Amino acid sequence: MKKYLITDPLYYTNNEKLFANKLEKTLLNNKIDIACFRDKESSNFKNLAKIFVDICKEHKVEKILINSDYNLAKQLGANGVHLNSQQFNQISQAKSLDLYVIISCHNLDDIEQAQKYYANCITYSPIFDSPNKGKAKGISMLKEAMEIYEDMDIIALGGIISKEQIKQISNTKAYGFASIRYFI
Repeated sequence: MKKYLITDPLYYTNNEKLFANKLEKTLLNNKIDIACFRDKESSNFKNLAKIFVDICKEHKVEKILINSDYNLAKQLGANGVHLNSQQFNQISQAKSLDLYVIISCHNLDDIEQAQKYYANCITYSPIFDSPNKGKAKGISMLKEAMEIYEDMDIIALGGIISKEQIKQISNTKAYGFASIRYFI
């Protein structure tokens, strides 16, 4: 099962030196397969994204993604982008740049759209309770999505903070799990 780290300035800071130190520590303490730089508020977003890509490459993270901005992902040498659920129509542009594309999905219609546009992978959320993310879907809805879309790589996301939750996800056919808080 793939482990997918997502950053957030609330937990990683936007101070470049502190950000680099926190990311280094996180990558040393966890075997991360996929990592996404996500920061929707910092004025030094591009500098932080560059630091993120460079450190992830040093740690040989398999898939290094930038949230939402596929042009920046390509420019910085990341190998992918994580698009939000309003960006389905941008999947083809991102793929035309030879980027690996993950898109956020919150219902079965979203997954249908992701499949239609040939996304490489999706996150499905929220699986567990997560601040400001709506009603948790739970493991049963995750399993249902995987049964319906068995040929789609589905990563569980949302409220994943404990080993017990990861154990529950690992008992499904999920491609992986994604979290901000679990890896800290």
